[in-house]
Amino acid sequence: MSLLPLLNSRFAAALVAVGAPDAQPLVQAASRPEFGDYQMNGVMGAAKVLKLNPRELAQKIIDAVDLAGIASSLEIAGPGFINIKLDNAFLADRVATALQDEHLGVEQSAAQHVMVEYSSVNLAKEMHVGHLRSTIIGDALARVQAYVGMNVTRQNHVGDWGTQFGMLVAFLIEQQQEGNADIALKDLEGFYRRAKARFDEDEAFANTARDYVVKLQGGDAEVNALWKRFVEVSLSHCNAVYQKLNVLLDDGDVRGESFYNADLPIIVDELRQQGLLVESEGAQVVFLDEFKNKDGEPQASIIQKKDGGFLYSTTDLGAIRFRVRELKIDRCLYVVDARQALHFQQLFTIAKKAHFAPESVSLEHIAFGTMMGEDGKPFKTRSGDVVKLVDLLDEAQQRAFDLVSEKNPSLDEATRREIANAVGIGALKYADLSKSRTTDYIFNWNSMLSFEGNTAPYLQYAYTRVKSIFRKVEAYDQDAAIVLTEPAEHALALELARFSDVVHAVAKDSQPHLLCAYLYSVATMFSRFYENCPVNQDGVTNASRLKVCDLTAKVLATGLDLLGIKVLETM
Repeated sequence: MSLLPLLNSRFAAALVAVGAPDAQPLVQAASRPEFGDYQMNGVMGAAKVLKLNPRELAQKIIDAVDLAGIASSLEIAGPGFINIKLDNAFLADRVATALQDEHLGVEQSAAQHVMVEYSSVNLAKEMHVGHLRSTIIGDALARVQAYVGMNVTRQNHVGDWGTQFGMLVAFLIEQQQEGNADIALKDLEGFYRRAKARFDEDEAFANTARDYVVKLQGGDAEVNALWKRFVEVSLSHCNAVYQKLNVLLDDGDVRGESFYNADLPIIVDELRQQGLLVESEGAQVVFLDEFKNKDGEPQASIIQKKDGGFLYSTTDLGAIRFRVRELKIDRCLYVVDARQALHFQQLFTIAKKAHFAPESVSLEHIAFGTMMGEDGKPFKTRSGDVVKLVDLLDEAQQRAFDLVSEKNPSLDEATRREIANAVGIGALKYADLSKSRTTDYIFNWNSMLSFEGNTAPYLQYAYTRVKSIFRKVEAYDQDAAIVLTEPAEHALALELARFSDVVHAVAKDSQPHLLCAYLYSVATMFSRFYENCPVNQDGVTNASRLKVCDLTAKVLATGLDLLGIKVLETM
């Protein structure tokens, strides 16, 4: 059992024993080392109910709690807090057990089917910086869910349908006739702009585009073949970005809006049969009492426009219905920016009312803020254009290459490129993931590429620093017992033992920055350990400390991998 569940269960039993069965213990990490390793709260509330002095009740709990072999000391602090110091032998056993476990002591949960919907690009355009946060946050959450034992489905709900595709197919046909199709498709952003200009300026072209929309929706074989080609080329652009970004999405994870198109009239019929749909000004609408407008009237969610067209909300309802009924998901995480909050609140409300998803299925909007430039405005190029994501990744790698070349000019270029690719992409991702996802943050190259502080380069270097210890050791006793005697040993072992609790917290609350903060703490604790606890001294190898180093390296590497960040054996 992980540390927090273990401690909470023991204190819960103690509360029952002292006559407070309804009280809930809250064990949390101590705020400062002098307060011990953990602190148990909840005594004051229980004391009030039992009409006891809080410190008196705290002593009764200490007398009743069974922490033999777990805690070395329990002390009452203030008006009834209980400070907990874990036993060195207990922590040593935790380290030894984690070293033998493929999941490093992270408990495996009862498997649920969890879907993570992320990236969700519009295939009419190339990926830009606005897709970065959804892509890397979603990828990290999918990795974490899989690591704790969930059955994970990654889903790239791409925009591959709608009126703009008639315009794009019409323009693609023109380019084919001129022999320029392959060249034109290499620059999707330029292709889209030129097609849009033709659509806006040439009425004949616009009419042709509208005809192609009808043919596309009607299943015309030739138009559908051209549409599929455009989709394939668009996805190849995405896949190149995913590969460079070290994201696990591939074509098998794509299920676009087009997949649900045939179901949309059925969605409308089912909503109508359940009495949820009404006609308003020619449109088919669901009025939601849960959401009021400024006049206190139920807010309208349009399902079908008066011209017969459908909206994103209709497609999203179709997706929920399919995922629950066909894929049997238990939990769906929608990693989409915070500006879509109202859309998802209404979507989930309708899905539950329509019984497309039962109450047992958890539908969660994993909202995130905006990446801002140093001027405090949404990140753009100097000319004010949207930054292509691939260009941002290339710049990250080049800046890291320049930095590595400056620090290690003697390394051959291929090695410097390998290091730079891992450091540059890792720095970009970690700078984002280390912030609370719900907040906006300022993009700054210098801070994210720094080898000091809470950054990916610092953690990547910490990993190589640990690994360098083993390159200096020819052999050591793999069966040696782990013995913790120094405060720095205790502190590092304690931090390593917390890995399971942190990973499960991220899986539960979808907050990757908790894992980032934890890994930074591990690296910091290791640095203090390394300074105060020699591993090799006077030719004598301390096998116990080498094992602690071994688990440190494994936790850093695994934790960074859960964030989608690569480590290197040398830097």
